[in-house]
Amino acid sequence: MAATRPYRSSLRQEQAQQTRRRILEAAGEVFSARGYASASLADIAAAAGVSVESVKVHGPKRALLLASFELSFGGEAGEASLTERPEIAEIAAILDPEGMLAALVPVIADANARTSGLWATFTAAARDDAEVGAALSGLLERRHADYGRMVDLLAERGMAGAAALKPADRRRLADALSFVMSPEGHQQLVGESGWSHRAYTDWLLDAVRTLVAAAGTD
Repeated sequence: MAATRPYRSSLRQEQAQQTRRRILEAAGEVFSARGYASASLADIAAAAGVSVESVKVHGPKRALLLASFELSFGGEAGEASLTERPEIAEIAAILDPEGMLAALVPVIADANARTSGLWATFTAAARDDAEVGAALSGLLERRHADYGRMVDLLAERGMAGAAALKPADRRRLADALSFVMSPEGHQQLVGESGWSHRAYTDWLLDAVRTLVAAAGTD
């Protein structure tokens, strides 16, 4: 009996993780479709195929909103830096800065495609709910830090435009990249203007390259 306990404990933990992921995926779908105010825990429970009590374990609603966005964007919920995720860390290890951008931008474009509708719900909710607003502020801080690290890597690897930048100018470039590579841009160009995902991804890579190159000419 003693030998089976670790296995059973591991199985229960895996089942709990699967249930949480299903709830967060359902929350993202419900929030995107109904908006934050109109979405209920009962809606999320029905979409996930679980009880309302199960959803409450992972709530409240504002926590579900943040976690569902993080899961949709980065593949897992949590406040870890995007650069700490294995697939991004692998890209960040590419020594050629052009190759790093060519690998990174499509990943960000795909993430924006998954989250642009949910992001609109998130930002709208932040205007009416102070705690959602605080969560959004924290997420934006982490996003700016991620792009700051991206600029530092490009500079360290000698990419034209970034290599000679002073710290203040690096921060300005990181701000510009955070803006251009945000889910809002995807929503406007793909969701509102009808661009294809391929056209958006190609444009995004060109825009990032242009911003980096121009940063060294100010």
